[in-house]
Amino acid sequence: MPSLFRFLFVILLLGGLGLAGVLALAYLVQPTEREMTISVPSKRLNP
Repeated sequence: MPSLFRFLFVILLLGGLGLAGVLALAYLVQPTEREMTISVPSKRLNP
């Protein structure tokens, strides 16, 4: 039984670290806006 609790503890710890990393990226990193140009082939405009 102790090995099961140890395994669950490690899994929960890794999941918590992953969640903390995702939240840190969501709140601390600001994306930069850039202008984007996409060329569309004329066949798609006039089929």
